[in-house]
Amino acid sequence: MTRYVLLFFFIVTTLFAIELLPIGQKAVVIPFTSAVTRLSAGLMQLFDGRVLAQGKMIWDQDSGFAVSIEAGCNGIEAGIILVAAMLAFPSRWREKAIGILVGLATVQMLNLVRIISLFYIGQWNKTFFEWAHLYVWQALIMLDVLIVFLFWLRWLTADGQARRLREEGA
Repeated sequence: MTRYVLLFFFIVTTLFAIELLPIGQKAVVIPFTSAVTRLSAGLMQLFDGRVLAQGKMIWDQDSGFAVSIEAGCNGIEAGIILVAAMLAFPSRWREKAIGILVGLATVQMLNLVRIISLFYIGQWNKTFFEWAHLYVWQALIMLDVLIVFLFWLRWLTADGQARRLREEGA
């Protein structure tokens, strides 16, 4: 357990440091945040033609309300924690890769729901927007990371048991 915790903290620290470096910002964070912004706006435009996006901003043409997708809102930090947890856990590289791909997709899908809901909550009530943004959705995203990690651990256990049964039966 000590090895896992130390390795987890080493990986998290390393990935956060890379994210904060200018090269990490330029190569990963800024393009990724722009992609999240475009995807969020694109999904909203399917049922709301008043939504526009540029860079990391999404705004409503009629109300003028806008949100800016900033660090912590783009899902990268939650993804880093999930990746670090999976990389630090003793398992096969194939299992890690599957967990990371499925896990990051899951976290990002919920983050899109988060961005879209906050955009409309903010137009409705700015006080509730602040509360939902700072408390509700922060907790839900981190809970999502924990649940994804726990499902991955469960899958590892089930996969490992099936593998042992096949090996014993062969």
